[in-house]
Amino acid sequence: MSTPMEKPEWFDRAIAAERTDAEVEVDGCRIHYATWGDTGQPGVILIHGSHAHLEWWRFVAPFLAAQFRIAAIDLSGNGDSDWRERYTGDVFAKEVMAVTEAADLGPRPFVAGHSFGGFVALETGHRYGSDLGGILFCDYTIPSPELFVEWGLRAEENGPARPTRVYEDLETALGRFRLMPEQPCEHPDVLEHVGRQGLRQVEGGWTWKFDPAMYDYLEIGPGQDEKFLGLACRSAFLLGEHSEDYDPRCVPHTREITGGRAAVYSIPATHHHYMFQEPMAVVSAIKGILLSWLAQDAAS
Repeated sequence: MSTPMEKPEWFDRAIAAERTDAEVEVDGCRIHYATWGDTGQPGVILIHGSHAHLEWWRFVAPFLAAQFRIAAIDLSGNGDSDWRERYTGDVFAKEVMAVTEAADLGPRPFVAGHSFGGFVALETGHRYGSDLGGILFCDYTIPSPELFVEWGLRAEENGPARPTRVYEDLETALGRFRLMPEQPCEHPDVLEHVGRQGLRQVEGGWTWKFDPAMYDYLEIGPGQDEKFLGLACRSAFLLGEHSEDYDPRCVPHTREITGGRAAVYSIPATHHHYMFQEPMAVVSAIKGILLSWLAQDAAS
């Protein structure tokens, strides 16, 4: 079993990096986002996963900012953005595109979505692919139609979500923070920071910022394969070698349907939340993929 490491250099550098927080309204909902890097550089928007927030990208975004204009979004129902009565792939895609414009990401920005953020990235590409420079799916795979139906049936069986628990004090709440799925993490300072940023004070104590009922009213719709194959922009997949977030059958299906049009990479010895394990490897991988796309554009 791995033991916790001392706080690494990149932790303090990421926390100290200059960033700007802002908001934009999308369909009556206040959407929070943060930016790093200078305008005029190639733009990238980073999308977090389920029940998460933009701080998931805190230890990656600043290190991309030397060569890119970076924005990270709190999707509605998450982080410091407002909640909605109902959530759809269409409205999430609108939020992403609204932030790319408000954050001055420039023409044809890149989209990188982690986990559920990969679903949002796919929905964005399905609707606005011709306006994007490319999509990077971060530990997100395309399920087969059969697996997609299985996932939907399991969600229905779980029934309506319960309200998040209220803890009497911040330290108790932090002690309950867990990554889903659980995985090794040698950097306790990272988990404390991310957990703390995911909490809000309410009457009686502290609770999580995410809307627990988001999936009760999330309209997904079928056709993941068709949406991916119909993308009007480039795409690639960056997976965690030991990820346990999706059915293992999804990986060969993803490789099969790409038909060579989208590369599938993996980061060795990492799990689903790989930006907490090896953020510098994630930075290098993202830079390598996006800069190669920019080189292709320059050569064409």
